[in-house]
Amino acid sequence: MPVSNQKTIGLRERKKAKTMATVQMHAFRLFKELGYQETTVEQISEAAEISPSTFFRYFATKEDVVISDNYDPLLISAFDKQPPELSPLQALRRAMTSIMARLSQDELKTVYERNQLIMSVPPLRAASLKNWNQTMQMFTEIIARRMGRKQDDLAIRTLAGAIMGVNFSVMLYCAEHPEADFAKLLDESLTLLEDGLSL
Repeated sequence: MPVSNQKTIGLRERKKAKTMATVQMHAFRLFKELGYQETTVEQISEAAEISPSTFFRYFATKEDVVISDNYDPLLISAFDKQPPELSPLQALRRAMTSIMARLSQDELKTVYERNQLIMSVPPLRAASLKNWNQTMQMFTEIIARRMGRKQDDLAIRTLAGAIMGVNFSVMLYCAEHPEADFAKLLDESLTLLEDGLSL
């Protein structure tokens, strides 16, 4: 691919990510002020200074404003860069914590608000199931690739499921304890899993 095309695609993706982040920022503010159920797509669009039709170019539904994020490509890239001597779980834990460490305070605030909404609003929790399945499949794919094994390998699928379980547990805990540090708890919980979780 020509370099100029790569730059154009990169600029387009950055602009898309920036627009999505702006829409989400206004959406979360409105959800906090008005309540999730009471906030409309039209109100979010007006606050973000876009049309409803533009809103739907970025998010298929109102639920997607909360559920969607742009972190998967960053996580995959960080995972692939981990030293080969690390186990898949060690590599994934370090990749996750490195991504969290790079987020700005505003981005971290958005992560916390997303988790709070997903865990506290039943329709969002139900809608997020598809997203969680996709994330678990992503974990399965990158771990299998790192290990040179098939994605339907039982051990690979079990590890991916365990990591998703840890993530869900931390999200739920943080929704019930807003003062908790999500990134710190996620790292500690994954370390427990890595150490064999002796009780």
